[in-house]
Amino acid sequence: MVTGSSVCTPRIVARPVNDAFHLGSGSCLVPALRIRLARNLCRNVPASERGGALHLTTGKRPHPLDPLSAQEIDEVRRVLLEEGLLTESVRVAYLGLEEPSKDEVLAGGESTPSGRRARVLLIDLATEASADVIVALGAGETGARVESRTPIDPVESGQVPMLDEEHALVRRVLGEDAGWAEALARRGITDPAGVYLAALSAGHYGLPAEEGRRVARVLAHVMPTPQSLPWAHPMDGLVAYVDLVKGEVVEIVDTGPQPVPAEPGDYTRGPHRTTQKPIRITQPEGPSFTVDGPLVTWEKWSLRLGYDMREGLTLHQIGFEDGGRTRPVVYRASVAEMLVPYGDPSPVRFWQNYFDTGEYQLGKLANSLELGCDCLGEITYFDAVVTDGACVPKVITNAICMHEEDYGVLWKHTDPANGSRETRRQRRLVISFFVTVGNYDYGFYWYLYLDGTIELEVKATGIVFTAAYDDRAAPYASEVAPGLAAPYHQHLFSARLDMTVDGVANAVEEVEVARRPMGPGNPYGNAIGRAVTRLRTESAARRDADLAAERTWHVVNPSVRNRLGRPVGYALHPEGKPTLLAAEGSSIRRRAEFATRHLWVTRYHPAERYPAGDLVNQHPGGAGLPAYTRADRDIDGQDIVLWHTFGLTHFPRVEDWPIMPVDTCGFVLKPVGFFDRNPTLDVPPSAAERSCH
Repeated sequence: MVTGSSVCTPRIVARPVNDAFHLGSGSCLVPALRIRLARNLCRNVPASERGGALHLTTGKRPHPLDPLSAQEIDEVRRVLLEEGLLTESVRVAYLGLEEPSKDEVLAGGESTPSGRRARVLLIDLATEASADVIVALGAGETGARVESRTPIDPVESGQVPMLDEEHALVRRVLGEDAGWAEALARRGITDPAGVYLAALSAGHYGLPAEEGRRVARVLAHVMPTPQSLPWAHPMDGLVAYVDLVKGEVVEIVDTGPQPVPAEPGDYTRGPHRTTQKPIRITQPEGPSFTVDGPLVTWEKWSLRLGYDMREGLTLHQIGFEDGGRTRPVVYRASVAEMLVPYGDPSPVRFWQNYFDTGEYQLGKLANSLELGCDCLGEITYFDAVVTDGACVPKVITNAICMHEEDYGVLWKHTDPANGSRETRRQRRLVISFFVTVGNYDYGFYWYLYLDGTIELEVKATGIVFTAAYDDRAAPYASEVAPGLAAPYHQHLFSARLDMTVDGVANAVEEVEVARRPMGPGNPYGNAIGRAVTRLRTESAARRDADLAAERTWHVVNPSVRNRLGRPVGYALHPEGKPTLLAAEGSSIRRRAEFATRHLWVTRYHPAERYPAGDLVNQHPGGAGLPAYTRADRDIDGQDIVLWHTFGLTHFPRVEDWPIMPVDTCGFVLKPVGFFDRNPTLDVPPSAAERSCH
């Protein structure tokens, strides 16, 4: 392992992969990860001290779940070129590992009968023709080949995700459009160079002029200087609809000029406070985890790391060592979709509903964590190998951060009878990455704890999306600065949890408080019971949280018992915040039905990967979980997947401007009867050093 350090100075490092190095605006993220261990706290480090990064797949035959290597991506590109599928006008909208079925992987071995395959979504920008291509990656003398090519009907199936280069296209198209120039002139703007254009996903509203067309909707913001924050100066009352293939304006909606908020949104100018003293986090003997490529072991946990252009960080084969064997808990965990619906019904903003995972692809938007002190302490970084739209690899340096941290008291007791005093400290392994999606930034933090708990915490920060504040906007937005509005909205996430609690045959029980009335069996009215309901079919498992009843969902293995004779299990503890608030019959509700429930449970199928469906961009709706569960399959004692909706409903505060302090949401998976007793009785007391009194 090569040593380096975390770096505070903002910089982006691009590193060549093989002979083919290309730094383009497109970012078709391909998940070959690299790793580096940082031994120092956040500080500037001379280049001579910085180590390189190791490919996770270099020198070994890849595990079936390993991310695609740069060499494999080169093979995909070569095959696509040879087959005439990758031409001057064709772009790669998505490329990632086509994971083998769970049965194949769990059968064991370092390979699977189906071999390694890549999935590629292509779009021809000259004709709008799109295709879903599977490339079989050859081994030995067997060369790579196109295994299948399926045309995509954009009307029925939706469009492939948005491309980075389409932002530049929008600027060119509007810069040449007379109608747009007239709209700017009505607002006193004669130089379009001083206007920032946000090209945004269009959604699907059944507008006849958009039928079958690849469209973006464009909002404008004034930038008085190149360093200005555009979100501080929204140009409200104006939106353009642009055909991204024909390169023409479909429609301009102009409800009339509105005053542009004038106050700047600079959030970095000083003076800074001088009261903070340094916090040093050191581990003189190094971290407690070990890394072998994507395989991580820490304390009694083991798991494999993955990375996907669409989902970002993925966790695979999470297990806990108990009784001399590794007991499986989760086969695959990811954030499979993220939805940001806005609540402003104005003619220029009613369409603002974004699927950040399916339309923009979170994975390709990962930050390089060298940009600042995102992680602190003894850090291990993983780089992500990415490609542009032509499938030429490049590197996002330090895309994933991993470290362990103290997390307070694990357990403690001072016994008045025998005088004993015992305290143990909790630790957790933290695996995280950060993305920037336009104005917002999101951190995804997976935590593994000593006691068998798994947690996901999402941290939302960045800049709220803005509009002009007036009497019309008042019912649907907060005024965060003079004349500046931040519309009400939600951030809703769907975690896909492919469970394997001590095996693949699992079931789900809904467990909640059962209040007992006073009577012969409860004469004093103090009885507290609990109700347990087995969810036996997919339709029965469309559930909502109930915090008043302390409702949780237990994933149990009916065929494996603990020492008390009860099924082993893990409990999903939801936060229970509001699900999608849009009205019945609305377009976004049809397209994001997954977000109307806190819980869905499906029978495992390898093709069912995304809660809003495979292609989300401009899809009319009904795909994903509604379609998956239409057959109402049996889920009792079966191979099952949990889909959990969680998130934030955001009524922006004045304190959220000009930059929003982190707000959080998430969920917890806790063992419930999985162990025979507290699994942390072997955790030693902390050493009596200066840090422990």
